[in-house]
Amino acid sequence: MEVDRNLISQFLAVSVPNVSDAFDRLGIEGCTSNILPLYPCQKICGPAATLKLVPHGQAEESTVLGTLRAIVKGGAGSVLVIDASENPTVNAYGGVAGATSKHHGLVGCVTDGVMRDVDEYKGYGMPVYARGISQQSVRGRSSCAGYGIEVKLGGVRVRPGDIIMADENGTLVIPQERAQEVLQFAQKVRATEERVIAEVRRGVDPIQAHENVQYDTMLQRS
Repeated sequence: MEVDRNLISQFLAVSVPNVSDAFDRLGIEGCTSNILPLYPCQKICGPAATLKLVPHGQAEESTVLGTLRAIVKGGAGSVLVIDASENPTVNAYGGVAGATSKHHGLVGCVTDGVMRDVDEYKGYGMPVYARGISQQSVRGRSSCAGYGIEVKLGGVRVRPGDIIMADENGTLVIPQERAQEVLQFAQKVRATEERVIAEVRRGVDPIQAHENVQYDTMLQRS
């Protein structure tokens, strides 16, 4: 999957809340809820490599093989996105898949389900974001319904190549065709907030510092 490394590096210089504020201003529904890091791992950003899992028997391909194919198809720089919405309490990602992802250069994995083998991800530095932790194997409990297809993450549409961003504040989906305008406004939000903080630290009245940049109204749509 082609990765615009300059774009990714610029998104990594802002935060998930900065991008969420840009979504508010631009009218984009890209925020998920409660998809959080399972250990104190690094911020991630990259194009989505998608995978959909369903309860066992509802699709023909095994979860193990489908996951490995999704990882290889996604390739270096991508984020594996696992739609587990139809089977949310069954493990969606494990240590072997994590090691394979790391070997193939993926920058992380996010799911609206649960994962196991957190100690292994820590060991080889694979960032993982999910809604919780499980212990049981996927084998005999889920099937692969497809990869490299449109999926959902916490109810938010994800297409292959959409930008996934996650940090300790949560996980976002940035539509690929709107990435530049989202980035520009997120950068504006960050710069504005840094200005307010700097003025407060210089002794400016905090109310005046906020009013100077119209902080309360900056997210209102024109």
